[in-house]
Amino acid sequence: MSKAKGTQAGTAPAAPHVADSHDLIRVHGARENNLKDVSIEIPKRRLTVFTGVSGSGKSSLVFDTIAAESQRLINETYSAFVQGFMPTPGRPEVDVLEGLTTAIIVDQQRMGADPRSTVGTATDANAMLRILFSRLGDPHIGPPSAYAFNVPSVRASGAITVERGNTTKAEKATFSRTGGMCARCEGRGTVSELDPAQLYDASRTLDEGAITVPGFKGGGWSARLYSESGFFPADKPVREFTERELHDFLYREPTRMKIAGINMTYEGLVPRIQKSMLSKDKEGMQPHIREFVERAVTFTTCPDCGGTRLSEGARASKIKGISIADACAMQITDLAAWVRGLDEPSVAPLLGTLRRTLDSFEEIGLGYLSLDRPAGTLSGGEAQRVKMIRHLGSSLTDTTYVFDEPTTGLHPHDIQRMNTLLLRLRDKGNTVLVVEHKPQTIAVADHVVDLGPGAGTAGGSVCFEGSVEGLRTSDTVTGRHLDDRASLKESVRTPTGALEIRGANAHNLRDVDVDIPLGVLCVVTGVAGSGKSSLLHGSIPPGAEVVSVDQAPIRGSRRSNPATYTGLLDPIRKAFAKANGVKPALFSANSEGACPTCNGAGVVFTDLAMMAGVATTCEECEGKRFQASVLEYRLGGRDISEVLAMPVDEAEAFFAAGEARTPAAHRILERLSDVGLGYLTLGQPLTTLSGGERQRLKLATHMADKGGVYVLDEPTTGLHLADVEQLLGLLDRLVDSGKSVVVIEHHPAVMAHADWIVDLGPGAGHDGGRIVFEGTPAELVAARSTLTGEHLAQYVGA
Repeated sequence: MSKAKGTQAGTAPAAPHVADSHDLIRVHGARENNLKDVSIEIPKRRLTVFTGVSGSGKSSLVFDTIAAESQRLINETYSAFVQGFMPTPGRPEVDVLEGLTTAIIVDQQRMGADPRSTVGTATDANAMLRILFSRLGDPHIGPPSAYAFNVPSVRASGAITVERGNTTKAEKATFSRTGGMCARCEGRGTVSELDPAQLYDASRTLDEGAITVPGFKGGGWSARLYSESGFFPADKPVREFTERELHDFLYREPTRMKIAGINMTYEGLVPRIQKSMLSKDKEGMQPHIREFVERAVTFTTCPDCGGTRLSEGARASKIKGISIADACAMQITDLAAWVRGLDEPSVAPLLGTLRRTLDSFEEIGLGYLSLDRPAGTLSGGEAQRVKMIRHLGSSLTDTTYVFDEPTTGLHPHDIQRMNTLLLRLRDKGNTVLVVEHKPQTIAVADHVVDLGPGAGTAGGSVCFEGSVEGLRTSDTVTGRHLDDRASLKESVRTPTGALEIRGANAHNLRDVDVDIPLGVLCVVTGVAGSGKSSLLHGSIPPGAEVVSVDQAPIRGSRRSNPATYTGLLDPIRKAFAKANGVKPALFSANSEGACPTCNGAGVVFTDLAMMAGVATTCEECEGKRFQASVLEYRLGGRDISEVLAMPVDEAEAFFAAGEARTPAAHRILERLSDVGLGYLTLGQPLTTLSGGERQRLKLATHMADKGGVYVLDEPTTGLHLADVEQLLGLLDRLVDSGKSVVVIEHHPAVMAHADWIVDLGPGAGHDGGRIVFEGTPAELVAARSTLTGEHLAQYVGA
């Protein structure tokens, strides 16, 4: 055997190359949010899981420190011109960060709810299909843009000036571009019809305020535009208008005119409302405008394109009898089978890439989606997995992938699949950092970092670093609860009635008839995509008093905090105002009491163009957000800034008795404490809360609602194993107080604790949509007839 070149028998192996010694990410002195000088070393090219109770600092360490600094350093490699267009995060609060690699963040941020954003456009699958149809579609209608529902068809003609030598000559030119957008619905798939009866009161004159649209009432410019336009008399009731006058009032084309000496554009009421209100995303509207839109507007499937969003030409062009609209409407597993059946050498590389993308959907457990599914309707877990699809086939290695609870919304059956994908990314030579609570995923980690010991100010320290076995034997909160198993209840509650759902066929449901028992804790389970949300959010009969707490993110700026979000600040302001004989507005940092220097923000922002902006604590109010004169007013010996700096538990005792006794505030604080948020300070900005904290804050707010039935969508999202017990106690208290609680959930502890289980399946997409089991958890475990039954039996050790 010949010796390998460069090593001879008896010689010592060469010393490792210095470049191979950088195999750790070193963090020293991290102080972002609640981190307390955290210093850790994370092994590269390994799977590291970060655990700890909700609010212990996991996201602050992984996302706000390691990933944020990596992205900031990459952004700095671009030119100053390009940086001017990019977000400019500041440098994290940390002393030393060494050994960073390029970070790819796959978080749970919902995808944009833009009406034209679909699963296909978000994953580039649509782009590939458009090229495919532009090459093979019969009849051929044009380039890929001719199949895009986001591209309108354009035709133009006119004169252009051409310079040749010393002469200039005008030439006629025509231009056309074929787009695939349906002209009627502009690529949205639905058209909005305004009900004119909701826009005005026909019995009144315009002078009496006939227009009932928000913003058009009173003597404002919007109202004067109509009453002083001269197209119709302002002192005549709308019902007496002639046909011409009514048309001018509702539908007249834009017309320039002078009103009160000012040049303005008059436009009929209907097109004006369509432009000003209906072009916005409903979620972003103010509550009173959203209420008006829901009342006045009906959204119906576009009659021209049948909801496909595409022009007639794009729908007529087909490959083997299938149009691009048919392909996007197919379940992805079926579409993948259709693509595999195409054998066309001229587009072989394209077909190969498209097949791989569609197979990635199936691999990641999203084969039940279709490409035309609006991106805004995906759950947090689905959105995260859709983002993962881009990275599965990537040839990049030696990058850092950062995941935020990738098992959110996954049935225990699907978690195994996700674990395999995480390990595959690692085995390609990548560093994988995962923030996670599920024991199934923690078990496959190479390295575990446990943060805590508590949440908020009681967290922010590293309690344990090492292997999973080491974590089990450590005395940390996570270590103690890692092998926790909830047991089945010995006795279950008796229902007091039933919520009847009949003929439910939203999305993939197949005419489902089910009675949801009331007065008990009912859990709806099934693999991801089996139809749980469609059943509870899309099929509950109108009129049922249902309070729905879903996973939609809380909307709130840096100025929003738990006190403003829950309505707690109102009774506190009134109590301060009453005790000091002044008006309540003084005690709002967004109103009269705000510090004039920082406008009540507590910090002063300096924008440095393409460099990171700088936030400095306001020198005038020292970050307290209020004017000095306001801080002289006290209630129970505390000023308003001191009250907002209190944790919920301390504030609950403060407002319970004595001079500061405020029953309205105390009730809200009790609810916050009930959902396990006793450690949050009242004035903490909502932007700094973790996902689990935000959902529990929403739950606390809804607990005061007047409904008898609570529908909760995966309330264990973002909850540590130790907090799940507290959540079960809260659900029990809600049921015992006479409420009915229906929970969509994958967590086996919640299933075991239920009084009644409705299991959907047996699979996802068109393999699901049926009820495969109804009964008590004990019966489900005994039968083991479904995937859920098998996993629950395994969990309780039956």
